[in-house]
Amino acid sequence: MLRDDINNAVKDAMRAKDERKLSTLRMVNSTIKNADIAARGEGKPPLSDGDLLGLFQKMIKQRQESVELYDKGGRAELAAQEREEIAIIQGYLPKQMSDDDVKAAISAAIAETGAAGMKDMGKVIGALRAKYAGQMDFGKASGMVKAALSG
Repeated sequence: MLRDDINNAVKDAMRAKDERKLSTLRMVNSTIKNADIAARGEGKPPLSDGDLLGLFQKMIKQRQESVELYDKGGRAELAAQEREEIAIIQGYLPKQMSDDDVKAAISAAIAETGAAGMKDMGKVIGALRAKYAGQMDFGKASGMVKAALSG
């Protein structure tokens, strides 16, 4: 479904002559195709919508790192370009969870998996990824899981 939305948006961007959106969506399509090819090489099916959300988050994180570097290097025009790409990609992610919602989800996942200590962190993160793909920053969430399991 996400693939169809992106392909339709590419067509709309072409009609509207929106070059920034068009190039960003083409790059997204290219990244999806590359990930599908990699999955096929490993004997896996094409990426599901949940997998695509994770891929989009990864793309956003890469762009955020680029923005920081461009800002430090005094390249405001390149930083602005990356911010525009982030905004376009974020349009395909579900609404992000608040910190309180993330904490509640972590507590529920710990109870659900029966996690007792740090050795169970992988189970908790796996449960969160399955339920909340694309809705939370798992980099931040893993720190919160670690704090919950150690404290």
